[in-house]
Amino acid sequence: MHFTLADLVTDIAQNASEAGADLVELEVHEDDGEFRFLVRDNGKGMTKDELDRALDPFVTDGVKHPCRKVGLGIPFLIQTAEQSGGGWDVKSEKGKGTTASAWFDTGNVDTPPPGDLPGMFRTILMFDGPADIHIRRSRKREGGPLLEYEVRKSDLVDVLGDIEDTESLVLMDKYLRSLEEE
Repeated sequence: MHFTLADLVTDIAQNASEAGADLVELEVHEDDGEFRFLVRDNGKGMTKDELDRALDPFVTDGVKHPCRKVGLGIPFLIQTAEQSGGGWDVKSEKGKGTTASAWFDTGNVDTPPPGDLPGMFRTILMFDGPADIHIRRSRKREGGPLLEYEVRKSDLVDVLGDIEDTESLVLMDKYLRSLEEE
């Protein structure tokens, strides 16, 4: 099981980044009663049979993790969403990519806490594979202003250069955290 919703999102985004995609898009929305995310990639996609196998926790392709006999990423997502009064959807088309989304009732006792979202965004932006990663974030709390922003990996690379050196990582982390405060 995952400790936070950020752990679930990171796992699904990592799958997308490893799918041969040029672009991975992540949308995260929160309001007073719901946490919702969507991960979309333009990678290799899956046939209906491959998608059915990805939904089965007792099946794995044996490629990504050769010694494992189970694949739990999407099944954990499904279990957590359903137990927390939410839902999920996964669509895929071979050669065109995959879209996975889930929503969670944040008032439900079985819903994990959101976790460190700026830290999650930083981790996802660091994934190898896709040429670009786009993150869209929105949060609306009762009585508060709407928070919205978008971050593109390509823009960060243009400004920071190598986003993997320590100084750039520190700057990127400060920037992402400042976006959550506005």
